[in-house]
Amino acid sequence: MRKPNIILVMADQLTAGVLPAYGNAVAKTPHINALAARGTVFGNTYCNFPICAPSRASMLTGQRATSIGAFDNGADFPSSTPTLMHHLRMEGYRTILAGKMHFVGPDQLHGYEERITTDIYPSDFTWTPDWSSNPPVSGARMSLLGVVEAGLCTRSLQLDYDEEVAFAANRKLFDLARDEDKRPFFLTVSFTHPHNPFVTTQEYWDRYDPAEIDMPAVGPIPFEEQDGRSQRHYLLTRCDEHDITPDRLRDARHAYYAMTSYIDDKLGQLMATLKAAGLDENTVVIFTADHGEMLGERGMWFKMCLFEGSVRVPLIIAGPGWPEGASREENTSLLDLAPTILAQAADGPRATAFEGHDLQPLAHGTATDWPSDVLCEYTAEGCDEPWFMLRRGHRKMIWSRTHGPQLFDLAADPHEARDLAKLPGHAEEVAAMIAAIHAHWDVACVDRTARESQARRHMLREALGHGRRPPWDWQPPSDAAKQYVRSGDSPTLTKIRSRLPYRAPVPPDLPRKKEDKS
Repeated sequence: MRKPNIILVMADQLTAGVLPAYGNAVAKTPHINALAARGTVFGNTYCNFPICAPSRASMLTGQRATSIGAFDNGADFPSSTPTLMHHLRMEGYRTILAGKMHFVGPDQLHGYEERITTDIYPSDFTWTPDWSSNPPVSGARMSLLGVVEAGLCTRSLQLDYDEEVAFAANRKLFDLARDEDKRPFFLTVSFTHPHNPFVTTQEYWDRYDPAEIDMPAVGPIPFEEQDGRSQRHYLLTRCDEHDITPDRLRDARHAYYAMTSYIDDKLGQLMATLKAAGLDENTVVIFTADHGEMLGERGMWFKMCLFEGSVRVPLIIAGPGWPEGASREENTSLLDLAPTILAQAADGPRATAFEGHDLQPLAHGTATDWPSDVLCEYTAEGCDEPWFMLRRGHRKMIWSRTHGPQLFDLAADPHEARDLAKLPGHAEEVAAMIAAIHAHWDVACVDRTARESQARRHMLREALGHGRRPPWDWQPPSDAAKQYVRSGDSPTLTKIRSRLPYRAPVPPDLPRKKEDKS
């Protein structure tokens, strides 16, 4: 039995709640819908860290970000940390990355055999946060400009990047189909849409009537009534600088939906290429995102908090061995992806440090004792200490030492409008959930190591600013001497070999006699 090829398609900052596969009636995403119809939708999937680099590092290593030192968007994690890609290579897979992965540090592969585009974000320590800053500041200069300036564009940096990623990924699929190397492949295709700023082209904007754009379920909460973590988020994103009028709010959400439709089209292109290349029947397709987007809920934008919009992500898996048109409501997270993918690829059990669980038995309804706990953490910009989230069944706690607990019943209160921790009669449950958080994390150790890491990186960033500074940004290799037709090649035979599907050269009907060289 052939091992399946595996494609992991990632959106950036796509919250599950905007997709029809998750109950939203506004978004126009026919290709995501089609994938869901022929696969399994995991309805309660969480990222394990609501910001780009740590979430991706956690997903690919199968470990929580704080356990590998990936504390924020300016933190590297050791090259000696085994990733999913290392394990897949041991199983005979080609591992290929097209698009964003936001690796920080000189190792820009972390087990990928090939990386065919550069990244969109810096690979150095520039975005290291400083918890001592008050008010909190962002190394990426976060503000609401991407919201209040939402609307139309002819072109944008994100379009430039995602068009390059899509072209490279689609071409790579054709190359894989024609390649003499017939190893199974793991291809990651990672886009930057619908990450802010929320701008899109007329084509995608016009797919939506402004009147159909829904508004947040929970409106802005006055600053003095916010919990301490939300107040820090408010100051970090500089919400005090701009008024989010109803028109600005609608425009930002309109553009976000349009950008989601753009991602949907990119998924559709990949699926069409898979079919055209003859690879579709033996390829597992996984669609997810690194984290969500608050999209104005509670008056909050972007991610960097532990409310549902920021931490819930789509997860859809389709292909050989996966139930069609299925859905599961158990609690799952991106930590479950690495063991799931490896189980698809491995000849037998392999020792790993993965914290998650293989999702395929859950999809088939054969998983026993599926854990009800999902963990999420945050130690990046905006923090003044580590923040933690525990979802256990349909109850969810957000907690940190200084700012205390918040407790929600997501079955009765999916928009987290009613904090049970403030109400009498819940003290015992609050204490039990806090104890569970302490059982999952050594809170003092996480706090200490995060601060020590920040201090080291601030020193290194300053030091590396003196003298020559070798870049860590990935330069995709390109050798024009090996492209197309070159000296010594037969133009005719080279073009024949590149035809898909391949056809052997037609032998001459009237072959010439061999020349007599005597």
